Amino acid sequence: MSLKFRHKVFLTLLLYSLVIVICMLVITRYFAVRNFENYVQRVEMERLKEMAKVLGQEYQKNGSFVAEDLDRWLRFRGPGPGPPPPGRIAGPPPPPPLLPDPGMVGAGRKPPRFGEGPPPGPPPGPHDFPPPGPPPPHEHPPRLVLFDAAKQPLSGDESANADDFHLQSIQAEGRVVGWLGMRKHQRPLHPLDVEFLRNQSQTFYSLGAVTLLLAVIVTFVLSRHLLEPLRELARATRALTSRRFETRLKIRTQDEFGQLAADFNDMAQALERYELLRRQWLADISHELRTPLAILRGEIEAMQDGVREITPKALESLHFEVMHVGRIVQDLYDLSLIESRTFDGELTPVNPLAVLEETILSYQTRFEQWGIRIEENGGGTGQVAIKADSGRLRQLFSNLLENTLRYAQAPGVLKISHELTPGQFFLHFEDSGPGVPEEALERLFDRLYRVDKARSRAQGGSGLGLAICKGLMECFGGRIAASQAASGGLRISMAFPVLTGQMVHQGEETQAES
Repeated sequence: MSLKFRHKVFLTLLLYSLVIVICMLVITRYFAVRNFENYVQRVEMERLKEMAKVLGQEYQKNGSFVAEDLDRWLRFRGPGPGPPPPGRIAGPPPPPPLLPDPGMVGAGRKPPRFGEGPPPGPPPGPHDFPPPGPPPPHEHPPRLVLFDAAKQPLSGDESANADDFHLQSIQAEGRVVGWLGMRKHQRPLHPLDVEFLRNQSQTFYSLGAVTLLLAVIVTFVLSRHLLEPLRELARATRALTSRRFETRLKIRTQDEFGQLAADFNDMAQALERYELLRRQWLADISHELRTPLAILRGEIEAMQDGVREITPKALESLHFEVMHVGRIVQDLYDLSLIESRTFDGELTPVNPLAVLEETILSYQTRFEQWGIRIEENGGGTGQVAIKADSGRLRQLFSNLLENTLRYAQAPGVLKISHELTPGQFFLHFEDSGPGVPEEALERLFDRLYRVDKARSRAQGGSGLGLAICKGLMECFGGRIAASQAASGGLRISMAFPVLTGQMVHQGEETQAES
């Protein structure tokens, strides 16, 4: 089953929250138990010091340790540090135990055994500790064990090893007479301690459940908030597929989603502009073709009806209109090839000035007949190379010269200048007028666009020449722009990227070491 993106985001955030909650519970419980054990151990060590102090006072009072009764040691030891277990009511503190004289043990004499002699004190009542005796096999070993000065066990577990205990010295008259030990690394066994840890664990689990529930709610709300811009983008995208190019997104944030919304608005604006251009393009094409076709139809029907005689002049008029339609079709075909980057030819190092000289030479007679003088500034051809196709470059220059012949006033002047800068080669065409309105300069290179008066269809152009020039310049990696000339005419400026390490002179390609 494939999940939607919003479900993936929700599950990702939820899984992240779940991992955080579980880790928090585990770590918190671990440190709670550990800190509690450390606390209990510190409390027990304090009590151990007090017990060792009492034992030292007993030794100093009697002059020796006399272990008359195991009952008294077990009463003194009790259940270990901490309060008595439930069900056992502790009475007044039992008397301190009597322990064997460490001197006796040191001399090799066997100390009296625990349990010899009658047990002192009254018999145990219902509220006292149960009768002492060896612990049942299933019970834990005693936590408190009494050692002599040589760290040999005197009570409790006779096989106890002093290394397994925290030892507290029993001192009398400034010397160590014994050791009181508490077993190491033993988890709390007192019922109250276990109950406390159980209550803490239940509290942690309850807190984790509440935290997880809050994480689910926050994750749900947060995922909806984060994915709301994507839902708006999806709705706007579906609107674009329905050709509603006026659709725009509101930019609410300055983050990546805000940048995505801004990019979407730019794309929608571009699509809207291209849609308007497409409609204008279709309208202009139909208009351009309808006019010469209507003239052809009228001329031919007039000849068929005998209204107009078939004369060389009439045939010449028909031929002119056919050629006009042919130029429009050819320009459309060239423009489609140029814009799709599928035109024939290979981009190679070419000297643009050499190609320009050849093109001007072919138009020299027409310019003289029209009364327009060509002036070239910038010196000779020089050595410069650009990456272009020589045939298409000649077409570029031819369209600019044709544009001057159709729309420049006669007599007039066409000034051609060029300059070479590091990395770029600039070429300028500037006629003597008439000029172009400022608001029309940016649209001069649109397909089938004409300035209404001075540059009308009556001059015979198809309105595609400058659009073809722009497409060719983009293919060559350059740029073309139109501006007002100082003389009052139109100025066309072209910028070509120069090939580094290569030079072409008079159309001959040569390689130079860079």
